[in-house]
Amino acid sequence: MADPHPPTSTSLCCCRKPLPVPGRPGADAARARRPHPGSARCPLVDVASASNFQSFQLNHFHLDLRLNFTLKEMTGWLVLDLFPIQPGIDTLVLDTHPSLLIHSIDCKMPGSTQLDRPVSLTYRVDPFTDYGSSLNISLPGVVVQRGKGFQITLRFTTTDGPATWWLDPPLTCGQSQPLVFTLGHSVSNRSFFPCFDTPAVKSTYSATVRVPEGVMVLMSATRSSYSKPDRVFHFSMQYPVPAYLVALVAGELKHVDVGPRSRVWAEPCLLSCALNKLGGSVERWLAVAEDLFGPYPWGRYDIVFLPPSFPIVAMENPCLTFIISSILESRDFLLIDVIHEISHGWFGNAVTNATWEDMWLSEGLATYAQRRITTLAYGEAFTCLETRFRLDALHRQLRLLGDDSPVSKLQVTFEPGVNPSTLMNLFTYEKGFCFASYLCKLCGDVSRFDAFLRVTYISQFKFSSVVAEDLIELFLDFFPALKEEGAAHREGLEFDRWLGGLGAPLYEPDLSAGGVLTRPVHQLCDLWADPAPDPNALAAFDLSTWTSFQTVLFLDRMLDRCPLPHEVMEGLSGAYSRLLASQSAEVQIRWLQMVVRSNYPPEIPAVRSFLHKHTSRMYTVPLYEDLVAGVMKCVAMETYSQTQGRLHPNLRRSLQQIIFQSPNPAPSPPPNPSPFPFPPSNPSPLYMRRDKFSQRHSPCCIHHATSIIQHVSSYSHGYDRLQRGSMSGNQR
Repeated sequence: MADPHPPTSTSLCCCRKPLPVPGRPGADAARARRPHPGSARCPLVDVASASNFQSFQLNHFHLDLRLNFTLKEMTGWLVLDLFPIQPGIDTLVLDTHPSLLIHSIDCKMPGSTQLDRPVSLTYRVDPFTDYGSSLNISLPGVVVQRGKGFQITLRFTTTDGPATWWLDPPLTCGQSQPLVFTLGHSVSNRSFFPCFDTPAVKSTYSATVRVPEGVMVLMSATRSSYSKPDRVFHFSMQYPVPAYLVALVAGELKHVDVGPRSRVWAEPCLLSCALNKLGGSVERWLAVAEDLFGPYPWGRYDIVFLPPSFPIVAMENPCLTFIISSILESRDFLLIDVIHEISHGWFGNAVTNATWEDMWLSEGLATYAQRRITTLAYGEAFTCLETRFRLDALHRQLRLLGDDSPVSKLQVTFEPGVNPSTLMNLFTYEKGFCFASYLCKLCGDVSRFDAFLRVTYISQFKFSSVVAEDLIELFLDFFPALKEEGAAHREGLEFDRWLGGLGAPLYEPDLSAGGVLTRPVHQLCDLWADPAPDPNALAAFDLSTWTSFQTVLFLDRMLDRCPLPHEVMEGLSGAYSRLLASQSAEVQIRWLQMVVRSNYPPEIPAVRSFLHKHTSRMYTVPLYEDLVAGVMKCVAMETYSQTQGRLHPNLRRSLQQIIFQSPNPAPSPPPNPSPFPFPPSNPSPLYMRRDKFSQRHSPCCIHHATSIIQHVSSYSHGYDRLQRGSMSGNQR
């Protein structure tokens, strides 16, 4: 069960502090002086936020919205319950966005009643960055009284900001009704509503949403009531969440229960498939997670499957995970993605990184938790196979970027004006996972580390926001023997080096248990290294019995060798093309990238067919980039002209830039020798799938790691800030 008495104030925010040194006094005293969970007063600075969140405690906010699908607007108001915590403050500064139109702002004075008229406040909007603006609200002295709270009401309209995605019927799965959803990670929700857009601030919230007839509304909260005559939905989130986890989706959505506390929502045409893939599994995964990390904190765990225009793979909104419907094609990838988002219920949502520089606290620990769950649910071999697949991708990425790439740090430092989404990459997930695995190894037993996470880390910091040093200090206090022996300062494995060092992880867990699944992949790759492989030896490998991760690992290794000779492609096509065409898009796109990179004409019709069927960014962008980089630009232009009407406007702009505005040369060879049998080339799409956002636009794109490209468009977390793209606030 969820905590019946949740805190209602903002999160714990801690300043940067050096790691404790054995024998150095004062660590306990420093902890005693640290703000308690729920405190908002701290010296923390978030350069991605224009707000003065350090000066106020946000206890609660309420959204009242009316959705207009014709105008593609949301109009309404926002009520903030604030408490001043610093003296002499005469201005409230919130994060906003040029696409968000402010109509008026007023204030209810401390001690006023319902009959008292609110006071109109003056305000101005100033530029901040290309992903947002600052809303400066002047506060009369009688408003900001020490020890007294007050209410601010803002009336506004959202237009075409980066957080809000309006889909016309042709862009939905059913193609009959429009749909809208919001996506706030990392810093896009400032275009949804004015807010303290920083993970350091958490509060409870409620919402009222008015919609046209026949529209279902869901939010990252519990639906408290629905008035059918008025078509008004009411929601309540009783646990503190940061602004980026406030989410909404509205459209023709139906549901089916898949467990006692879980249901799947989707357009009607998807429901039976979703039930078939997830029925009974979600509760099993939740139960395993609870055995490991304690009671699930959020009450319900529902899932909504969104159309292919959804720009990322999945988003861990509390109570309601958003997942792209394309993933339903692959059981293995679906279960990994859902389990990863379940893990965020503890790591990322309940305990949140206080700064975007520490995103690994969310993604790295969630990846660790995900793999603990899959180990217990599906065995160690399966988990090791999936981990090997991801770590291979990490090393490919590192070879493309170079060992000295600043984005390879766990605790990334970014300058004012840089969108936090551009800093999220495979290192956030996999290097963070490796550090968690190293801490687990120091404990001597995985159950001891799980116990630390459950009874100490989650228990102490639940519904708070923390920095890396909080985790480390708590860890060393929980294991005093490690603290005494100086485990944080072991030569070559120093915790400071883990957090701030460049390059590959300093430690990787033992994955030998996955050998039973990875060994056949390596053997088949070795056979195809011969231009004329033995047909009898090849016949011993039946790919139809392989897991999806085995198949994509094989194709990834073959992609490393591209371009392949015509006779090799002919052999691969004859052996596998029919089988691969019947498998998921995750498998198909790898084979088709091999076709394009090797310039193998007999399979080009399959490339066209794939791009006609799949309109998701994660599947279209990599193939179009490969087509343009090679000798098949005419195929790209022809296919785009035939399919552009079914693509989301953001994706159309991306593809137009790829096809028409850039020569898009093939990437330079990696600077470092490959530890794999074949030299690497462009990474294929699932190398980046664990990164939340699978789209191309990012200040640094893995497909072109040798050149830094600034793009005008852009999750959101932009899943691939580094690799295939970022969904940041400047995307529109």
